[in-house]
Amino acid sequence: MTRIKRGYIARRRRKKISLFASSFRGAHSRLTRTITQQRIRALVSAHRDRDRKKRDFRRLWITRINAVIRGMGVSYSYSRLIHNLYRKQLLLNRKILAQIAISNRNCLYMISNEIIK
Repeated sequence: MTRIKRGYIARRRRKKISLFASSFRGAHSRLTRTITQQRIRALVSAHRDRDRKKRDFRRLWITRINAVIRGMGVSYSYSRLIHNLYRKQLLLNRKILAQIAISNRNCLYMISNEIIK
């Protein structure tokens, strides 16, 4: 009997996951079983870190705003600024406030002074 060659479906699946892991080092880019494990691990990390990135940026914005506001006055802080923003119903999110704090401090001072009044 002659030898029958296997189909292409399994090879195509393995090729697809090996292309995903082509930049990994060592056996993580060569052996099918470890490629599969590393692929799962990489996708889990990517999913987790998408949420973590949002968290980290929010912390960075808060830190920037707080640094500028504390430089303005001794008794004024980030939490008071945000509280007064909500009380006056001024819709400025933390990202915009951080950009204002970096690019134009005087503008942030003016905003905070208007809120205090």
